[in-house]
Amino acid sequence: MQFETSPNYLLRIVLAAVGAAIIFLGLNVALGGIQTLGWQGGAVNFITVTDAQIFAVRDNHIRFIGGVWLALGLLMSAGSLAFQRLRPVLVALTFMIFIGGLARLSGGDPALLTSADIAPSFLFEIIIVPLLGFWFTKAERP
Repeated sequence: MQFETSPNYLLRIVLAAVGAAIIFLGLNVALGGIQTLGWQGGAVNFITVTDAQIFAVRDNHIRFIGGVWLALGLLMSAGSLAFQRLRPVLVALTFMIFIGGLARLSGGDPALLTSADIAPSFLFEIIIVPLLGFWFTKAERP
């Protein structure tokens, strides 16, 4: 992938930073499963497994979702190098993250969404990410 030159320096820096953060989070879950590797702080041994087979299946699914999140971060990072080429993909990724944020509402616990553990992620997903998508669509073309 060849580096594109454009006046969108701040946008590229933001893309690289967001991509790096998502890569970090994706690796934490992809490699650590349900209990994660603990890179975000907090306890990693927070559950008791009562059925090892079901846990193994669900843990494997969570590792897959972590891998998808990792791949999303890699695409965001690639967008910092090839923004014009990946612009439609980046807009689609922001839409996907927004939908994921909305999915948090299905938990039915508003207090959890406003807690210090969830609120920063939730607000990022439903406010900041759509603004990024809008920025991507409006960014100057060469």
